[in-house]
Amino acid sequence: MIASAGSSESKNTAAVHRHEYFIGSSYVKKLSDFSGSRTLVFDTGPLISLTVNNLLSTLERLKERYSGRFVIPESVKDELVDEPLRTKRFMFEAMQIQRLISTGVLEVVEDSDTKELTLELLDLANSSFAAKGKAIRIVQYGEMASIAAAKLLDAEALVMDERITRELVEHPRHIADLMEKRLHTSVVVSDANVSLLQKYVAKTRILRSVELIAAAFEFGLLDRYIAAGEEKAIPEVRQKLLESVLWGLKMNGCAVSSKEIEEVIKAAKPSF
Repeated sequence: MIASAGSSESKNTAAVHRHEYFIGSSYVKKLSDFSGSRTLVFDTGPLISLTVNNLLSTLERLKERYSGRFVIPESVKDELVDEPLRTKRFMFEAMQIQRLISTGVLEVVEDSDTKELTLELLDLANSSFAAKGKAIRIVQYGEMASIAAAKLLDAEALVMDERITRELVEHPRHIADLMEKRLHTSVVVSDANVSLLQKYVAKTRILRSVELIAAAFEFGLLDRYIAAGEEKAIPEVRQKLLESVLWGLKMNGCAVSSKEIEEVIKAAKPSF
């Protein structure tokens, strides 16, 4: 997607970013409330993938095994709960996410605490690549809020499925190649902006929903999907279970290749 260059658009976008619905607003916490805690920060994508694949209960069980906290920025809550609750199509999914917030499985960090860094990252990212003289808008506010929260919380990892944003953290210069293939035109890279971005996001570890679910599989948290004696009817039933879940995540937004799925399946060691 092509957007006009400059930071004014990003700032204007953020300026109209409000949480008018206030569902679960009492659960929003200050950045300081998480001081000294182990944290995983979640972006919108993985939680959507887990929801539509009926895996939120598995996330709850993973939380029980993690001696830390699962955190989402307030803007991610807005995308997952507040906005969908105004619709009919995604209302049920929003209710499921809200339940995890209400029960403390997911904790919400206030956007005002991360806004300054979020806007800086947003402006840098959306002015780092250009085509035909116009800046390419590659990320949205919520994605940058997740990265900012992970950075400010010194999170153990950022859980993110979207490819472009992950590349921005891990291999930002690869984005030019991706954009050239997508737009069928040459892309110019701002080396200064990309270098500054790399300094900001250095050492940020990315996990995808497939890695989380592979861990859940190894803990035996997916065994509830297999009935006693079912291995007699379905050969290699546990391997097929893991394969089916990983492909479900891929088909619902997780950027993972079929080769990577094969490697995850080979590496996984199920708990019996």
